[in-house]
Amino acid sequence: MCIDILQSVAKGIGKESYRRAVLEILGDPRLSFTEAKPLIELCQAPAAPRKHHFFTGGLVVHTVSTALIARKLVEIFRELYGVNVDEDLVVAGALLHDIFKFYQYTSDAVSGGYRARDDWYLSHDYAVVAELARRGAPDELIRVVSEAHGLAPFSTLEGLIVHLADSADARFGEFIQGALLSKLRDVEKEGCSVYKALDELVKKKGLKTAVQLMLQSIDKLVEEAKKLCKLQTE
Repeated sequence: MCIDILQSVAKGIGKESYRRAVLEILGDPRLSFTEAKPLIELCQAPAAPRKHHFFTGGLVVHTVSTALIARKLVEIFRELYGVNVDEDLVVAGALLHDIFKFYQYTSDAVSGGYRARDDWYLSHDYAVVAELARRGAPDELIRVVSEAHGLAPFSTLEGLIVHLADSADARFGEFIQGALLSKLRDVEKEGCSVYKALDELVKKKGLKTAVQLMLQSIDKLVEEAKKLCKLQTE
């Protein structure tokens, strides 16, 4: 399901070489240059445990949001600054920038959620550059992904835009997540971790529903989370 969401965005990329590079990785999201295997699936992964989008599926939410924000930034910068920006390259870079983060994480049996793997040795930003090069992706796409993570100095507007979109969504996601966590503190009285409560709420109801509940009725938000906590502890 989550791969379908990413693929639907990727299929909107006009330039065939960029579209093919993204869809190839989404169709087979593995690192071919190492024998190391992921301990969780891409669709399970958070974007950053205990940081932004720490919940199950957070990586996909962050990736899609980054791509959509980046696309809008292209539109705005073209309109207001008159710059020539390759939207296809921007969207491709946004979809790929964090794609191998799931290799870095494992389930946390103690506190719930996820944590960094003890045995992992390769940061995801280097991993995606290496994998793109190994698969023969276009050089300009590799450059944009490198710039988005600060591995190379900004020399393209496309790399800068992906970087800005990534930062914007990470900051916004962290803010929304923090607001949800602060409203869910009461679930700890039920013996449920507030982090686990939010993770279960997002898994069962979806992030959008969780945010809407918070905005409409904090009592309903807490009540729903408590129900899910009880189901987990029974």
